[in-house]
Amino acid sequence: MLMRADRSVLLLVDLQERLQPAIHDAPLVLEASIWLTRVAQRLEIPVICTEQYPKGLGLTMSPLRDLLPDECIVEKICFSAVPEEVLFQAPGGDRAQFIVAGTEAHVCVQQTVLDLLAAGRRVFVVEEAVGSRRSGDKALALERMRGHGADIVSREMVVFEWLRQAGSDLFREISRDFIR
Repeated sequence: MLMRADRSVLLLVDLQERLQPAIHDAPLVLEASIWLTRVAQRLEIPVICTEQYPKGLGLTMSPLRDLLPDECIVEKICFSAVPEEVLFQAPGGDRAQFIVAGTEAHVCVQQTVLDLLAAGRRVFVVEEAVGSRRSGDKALALERMRGHGADIVSREMVVFEWLRQAGSDLFREISRDFIR
């Protein structure tokens, strides 16, 4: 199954101020998440961003948060974003395909992905846009999510499937601004 712009929502999980310094390759995870967000916005794909207990972990990292309207931010206490029901009520939460980025891959990302799959959603986890404190935990999480039916993808796989074809002004614009 291909990712489709008209069926997708980008879900950014817990890319928060106090958590990111502990994440292995955190600058790369944040950069990939910002890149995905900017592409999604250019293609008018909804974005949902979760924050796990922001009083304790802080807000979403400012370079990413500055791109997002307030209505796309969802606060949560459960590790999974699904049980509290607000995820599906957020703009874009009713879509069939969730493109997932965030931290930690083996905790909040994994639990959210497994719950999304159980709820009948199609899930695509962007490998370079997820992270954990230890790289081994990320690897195990990706393996487990794949085993339960999530597709593990790259950010370029996402954008080329969202675009579907070359030759348009939009393709040229995205290629020029995002694909180097």
